[in-house]
Amino acid sequence: MQVDQAGCHRAKRLRLPRNIILIFQPAHSPELNPIERVWLHLKQGLRFSLPKNMDELRLLVKNRLSEMSKSVIASLVGRGSILDALSVASLL
Repeated sequence: MQVDQAGCHRAKRLRLPRNIILIFQPAHSPELNPIERVWLHLKQGLRFSLPKNMDELRLLVKNRLSEMSKSVIASLVGRGSILDALSVASLL
């Protein structure tokens, strides 16, 4: 699981299941956070929309999210470096 440098992710008392490995992203690097790529994809699909109010915006976002299949999301957040790190970690 990729996490940021928040103190709660590094807490000494944090207990993780054996099948969870934390991969810490460098500080101040939101471009490495997979969710940022999802947001970028979402916003690109909405850039020419001009909602008149918050309800219209919510509906546009909801529709855009419902169009995003698992394969689309996987293509956005999949990173070779993460997969490489996980394959090495599984050997430990």
